[in-house]
Amino acid sequence: MKFADRVPVASLVHLLRIGALWVGLAAFSCGLAKSENWPQFRGADGTGVSAEKGIPTSWSQGDYAWDVAIDGIGHGSPVVWGNHVFVTSAEDGGAIRRLVCLDTQTGKQRWSQVIGMNRFVPGNAKSSHASSSPATDGERVYVLFADKENYLVAAFDFAGELLWRRSLGAFESQHGVGVSPIVVGDMLIVCNDQDGPSSIFALDKKTGGTRWVTPRTFRGQSTSYSTPMVWRDGKGPLQLICASGPMGISSLDLQTGAPNWHSGEFPLRTVASPVYAGGLFIASCGQGGRYGVLQVAVDPASRDENGLAKVIWKREKMIPYVPTPIVIGEHLFDWTDEGIIACVDAKTGKDVWVKRLGGNFTSSLLCIDGKIYAVGEGGKVTVIEAGAEFKELGNSDLGDSSYSTPAIANGRLFLRTFSRLKCLEAKKS
Repeated sequence: MKFADRVPVASLVHLLRIGALWVGLAAFSCGLAKSENWPQFRGADGTGVSAEKGIPTSWSQGDYAWDVAIDGIGHGSPVVWGNHVFVTSAEDGGAIRRLVCLDTQTGKQRWSQVIGMNRFVPGNAKSSHASSSPATDGERVYVLFADKENYLVAAFDFAGELLWRRSLGAFESQHGVGVSPIVVGDMLIVCNDQDGPSSIFALDKKTGGTRWVTPRTFRGQSTSYSTPMVWRDGKGPLQLICASGPMGISSLDLQTGAPNWHSGEFPLRTVASPVYAGGLFIASCGQGGRYGVLQVAVDPASRDENGLAKVIWKREKMIPYVPTPIVIGEHLFDWTDEGIIACVDAKTGKDVWVKRLGGNFTSSLLCIDGKIYAVGEGGKVTVIEAGAEFKELGNSDLGDSSYSTPAIANGRLFLRTFSRLKCLEAKKS
């Protein structure tokens, strides 16, 4: 199949569906609404914020509602819908990829589906063959896997039956797949970033057919691994907010894939997702070293006739490279890969406080009821207050290494380690 640079498909029904979805998304825009489900990476709204209450700030092994082994290894986050929790894993050098569904109440496996692919060796110790998080809309669950021959997208129903699978072509990336799909209305958004010309696909979530595909500007930069977010400017159309080396922070029209604005090129790759704070979009870039090298905040309302948005502030120290930061009120919380926490005034980029805790971090931040949960690579979970003063609230040990961001839904915290999934229940008030 040949694709034009963009293949728009629009209808009144389609627009109404998207509009209806946004009504639901808008309830989460400040990160304060309770979410019964956690359908994709960093939750329904992509902020990583939940208003669930009663989750402990410290615990021991005996406090879990359940703790089960998962065959293989995976670094993707769990996603949750109702009584179903989904995780991905891989075995045998990537020859076996799995989508696993468990019961949220008991941890009992409902089903496991295997997708056979070719082996490859990731070029980074933090990579895995199952680093992408699944996504779900309550009827289907979607996964991304890749080898050199295929960038594979697949959809399963809640009984584990394959509904469709599609290859988006060959895939070349030294670290494998780092982005996760997101569901918006009746579309599945998939970033096809790789070592070479890259693109963003909007697929029909029922069939896998292309709604539109937009190429990334490419100037030979390193591959990016940033999962986008969805945003709406007042009553305007929905926008897909992306972070990548070639375009920096950029916006696409969610209906057509047409570009709206961008911040200008980043010097290095992006891994952490963009975040939104009080009219500004914030994202960072880096490569390998101890920290990210640049974090910028842009104002989309300031864009010029060429779509270039104004950079309001920059930070060049104490910046996370892999972990996505989190926004709570007027504050941006940066938790670096090396365990330095910076509470930042989101409007100015100035430090409010900085604390060095140490350790190594890959997981993105999760905020539950005003408390920030950070999972260290060695399995230590640190909880701090999301406030204008540093306050450590608790520490717990998962007993296994973890690069995965937790999920929270229906009074249960789901913690994915390399080889296990653990469930911690909220305490009854």
